[in-house]
Amino acid sequence: MNIQSIVKASLFCFAFGNLPAQNPWPKTTEMAKPWTRWWWMGNAVNEKGLDKELIMLHKAGFGGVEIVPIYGAKGFENQYINYLSPEWMKMLQFTTDKAKSLNMGVDMSVGTGWPIGGPQVGEEDTATKMIVQTYTISSGEKFSEKIILKDQKQKDLKTIKLDIVTAYNEKNEAVVLTDKITNDGSLNWKPDSGKWIMYAVFTGKTLQKVKRAAPGGEGYTLDHFSPEATKDYLKTFDKAFGNSNYGIRSFFNDSYEVYNADWTPYFKNEFKNKRGYDLSPYIKYLFSNEENEITGRIKSDYRETLSELILSNFTKDFTNWARSKNSKNTNQAHGSPGNLLDLYAAVDIPESENFGSTAFDIPGLRRDSADVQKSDKPDINMLKFASSAANVTGKQLISNETFTWLTEHFKTSWSQAKPEVEQVFLSGINHVFYHGTTYTPADVPFPGWLFYASVNFVPENSLWPHLMGLNSYVARTQSVLQSGKPDNELLMYWPIYDQWANPKGKDIAFKVHNVEKWLQPTPMYENLTKLSKMGYALDMVSDKMIGEAKSENQKIQTAKEGSSYQVLIIPESTYLPETTLHNILKLAQNGASVIFQNKPKDIPGNLEVEKRRAELKSLWAQIQFQNQGENINIASFGKGKIVLSSDIEKGLEYLKIQREKLTETGLKFVRRQFDGGKYYFIVNHTAKDIDQFLPFNYTGKQAVIMNPENGGFGVAETHNNSVRIQLKSGQSLILKNSETVDHSIAKWNDTEKTGSPISLNQAWKLTFKEGGPELPKSRTLKNLEPWTNFSEDPATQSFSGTGVYTTTLNLKNKKADDYLLKFDQLYESAKIIVNGQEAGIVWSIPFEINIGKYLKKGKNTIQIEVCNLMANRIRYMDQNKIQWRNYHEINFVNINYKAFDASGWKVQPSGLEGQIQLFPLYYSK
Repeated sequence: MNIQSIVKASLFCFAFGNLPAQNPWPKTTEMAKPWTRWWWMGNAVNEKGLDKELIMLHKAGFGGVEIVPIYGAKGFENQYINYLSPEWMKMLQFTTDKAKSLNMGVDMSVGTGWPIGGPQVGEEDTATKMIVQTYTISSGEKFSEKIILKDQKQKDLKTIKLDIVTAYNEKNEAVVLTDKITNDGSLNWKPDSGKWIMYAVFTGKTLQKVKRAAPGGEGYTLDHFSPEATKDYLKTFDKAFGNSNYGIRSFFNDSYEVYNADWTPYFKNEFKNKRGYDLSPYIKYLFSNEENEITGRIKSDYRETLSELILSNFTKDFTNWARSKNSKNTNQAHGSPGNLLDLYAAVDIPESENFGSTAFDIPGLRRDSADVQKSDKPDINMLKFASSAANVTGKQLISNETFTWLTEHFKTSWSQAKPEVEQVFLSGINHVFYHGTTYTPADVPFPGWLFYASVNFVPENSLWPHLMGLNSYVARTQSVLQSGKPDNELLMYWPIYDQWANPKGKDIAFKVHNVEKWLQPTPMYENLTKLSKMGYALDMVSDKMIGEAKSENQKIQTAKEGSSYQVLIIPESTYLPETTLHNILKLAQNGASVIFQNKPKDIPGNLEVEKRRAELKSLWAQIQFQNQGENINIASFGKGKIVLSSDIEKGLEYLKIQREKLTETGLKFVRRQFDGGKYYFIVNHTAKDIDQFLPFNYTGKQAVIMNPENGGFGVAETHNNSVRIQLKSGQSLILKNSETVDHSIAKWNDTEKTGSPISLNQAWKLTFKEGGPELPKSRTLKNLEPWTNFSEDPATQSFSGTGVYTTTLNLKNKKADDYLLKFDQLYESAKIIVNGQEAGIVWSIPFEINIGKYLKKGKNTIQIEVCNLMANRIRYMDQNKIQWRNYHEINFVNINYKAFDASGWKVQPSGLEGQIQLFPLYYSK
């Protein structure tokens, strides 16, 4: 070979051959790693303990903590620290300094327990409610009763005032009498004729106090509708923090759980300013459940006013305050009576909540009906409210309170956590907070301090040694989901006025726990579910967002940093504001495509109804539809198109909006776009394995498969915009489709065939490495069995910890491309060590791992370090009356909020069962 050829060959190798592959994974920052809610029980923390726990969390793969002080443990009162006291602030500063040294972040709650409130909430700032009293008065009769508040619980309050008094006769004619009441409550009015019923509305207080408050955080809950209350509340933090944020990345506010708060001292004036008329003549309709038009209209206006007050007087003020500290804020809007989309959009990090357990179709996934919530289960469309608000307005992070009450205490495996967190990711969320971790002093024995509604992400958890498996998976996935921008093509309008016009009840709280009432029965929900299953990617949008949106190049965009969308869908609804229809038509005029599922029927609210109805009708009449048959009407409108069809699928087909057909297999996905390509996060929650070429709307010039469980990657096999996907039930992958070709990345190893399995049906040695209350005896097994089968050794029934199964394997030849070690039953996770080398952690379904590179021809030693649940040890402690729960306030409850007692539990199987097989794998060439 001449020198020129050598140079050319060298350059080729330099470019394409003998270099390590360019890693396609985005950098895993502390933001991409999972964070955990960190409960400080009684604030009984010290620098030594904080240092130890932060190092421990860092080593386990956590990127940050969220400090939430709560009630304390009995017997430790002398160690309690008052919330926001100088000593508490000293502990906070130590925490943020230590976290920074570990490249971790720190958030904190603006309050203790929940909902926010505390000693700084004076009577005037306390959550407020309407108290109504009715009186009957007839002409010719003397009315001597005093119109004063009768509620004895309110009698000592100084801020109680009479807001509205209105009388109604048999003809429903109203007379406002508020100024006819003297200071002592006497009525200075007599009816000329007939019988009248008077409604007297007082401004009262809910008297609700903070739940699960920590020392120094006790007190009344806040009036979220009052700007003075919010300002007064945050003054306490201004005093404690001064000009510093003490290293806090984001200040957190938990879900709105303020019960019966439906008023504020200046509500009547606010209502008139915002709705354009006086509420006083209509006050009786707020207390009526009659299904008539006027009741629905008054309640709609009332509920809309509440929504605007919590948005402007709490949420926006909270955001501005956090930013004044050079920090961000995190807010859970759900549970409030406000428009969730607007509330989530008004903060830096919108946060949703996952409560309960989902029934997945994954074979082998344990889900005992006795160990899951009976009524609550996570709903992916509920989670989408937070991600939609973030996507539409261009926020990079969407967080989630993850794993709340996933299963009964001490019975949650990491394999159960995986599909649940995947459902969170599929909703568009990319920044999960585990629920959670409790600070425990070093001298507190097993199981340490525990919060009553959480999965216990603590070192005392016997599964802790394998937590890095789950955490690494979450970190890799979130590194992708935090990259680029969301890539959803459809916007779905939330017809909130249909909710607000419901004549039943008074205020409406949009809770996680009652989606079956306010969300699931709606046409919007039906459309979200159907279209997602068909392969469309959607976000939701509010009236306010539509009003702020612009249309350019046939795309709809609400904010400069926000996503752009191909179609706006208006699902079937009754009420649509004429202002919203005006804004929709403006978008269409400038090039947007819009699908209406039905013709707008009416305007909401009670102001100038006929005038506004006429305006709605006039606006709609501007659209000149042409009937295309088959339930579809089309109109060109300016530069855009408007479709009217009850079948949204047909409308999307007409507009040539492509769906991702991969969902026809049952696979689910979420898609992100980056400069020069797109990511697909794909999950198999079906009961079947997938091995086929699947079509993608975008493949680019190179498709790279990335495995979030182990970080592996390789160039996928493609054919005509289709990619070969092999996903077993329970597995997931990330597909990176790019316009850039990286020749240094090797081919992805698709399994073409599997050789005859080698069964490890042989003798095993079982020893015990760590755990308690005591280590069971070592033994030799003829065949694999759970250690809980050996009841003759009592320690096997009470042990929670790590058992080690060891055997040898004589591999006569090593001709396969790889070898897959597969478990029949694994209780609950395992570290695999082959010939002294760690091959990885098996923690999720399917319980299998590739170990070919660690095997050798001839004799091989295989060790399997199995961790079981905490349940058996807790059972033992309760059976033997060993005290381990002794808390103030709620003293530990089970998943059904009854007193916790594990003494009657069955022994949970622990270890290995069934066969372990080694499958030779042969990859496609």
